[in-house]
Amino acid sequence: MSSHARLIAAAGCVAVLVAACTTEPFLRPAVAQETPGDAESAPLAEQLVGTWKLTQAKTPGRPSGIGKRLKMFTGTRWSIVQPDDSGVVVFTHGGTYSVDGDVLQTTTDFAGQSTRRLIGRNGRYKIAVDGNTMRQADSNGVFNETWTRVD
Repeated sequence: MSSHARLIAAAGCVAVLVAACTTEPFLRPAVAQETPGDAESAPLAEQLVGTWKLTQAKTPGRPSGIGKRLKMFTGTRWSIVQPDDSGVVVFTHGGTYSVDGDVLQTTTDFAGQSTRRLIGRNGRYKIAVDGNTMRQADSNGVFNETWTRVD
């Protein structure tokens, strides 16, 4: 199995895990038929829905997830998963989120062994979506990340 196929399989496992942990649907929210330009004029929360791959990060240390780490958003839930080069999941966690203006607020409801300390923690990030690119920065400007849509 290729590393890309293992990555997609790992993301699918996380999606099933998130869906199993909630009674909320794990689907893109219903949206009226789109016409050209609708995606960019849609509310920011709707623009987030989908799967994103980490493409750039300015964080403390050397981020290991460039090109491998995936972040997924549904209408109300988020999750993140990062496999190593062999496809073994290094970490995964997720929970609920809301968007107010350009601020993404997250709560971590579940996590794997390596990130379990995050359960119950909240995050607050300034975000911007421009086409298939999402930029995210925490309130202290420490975790600045760029993500590219993969679906």
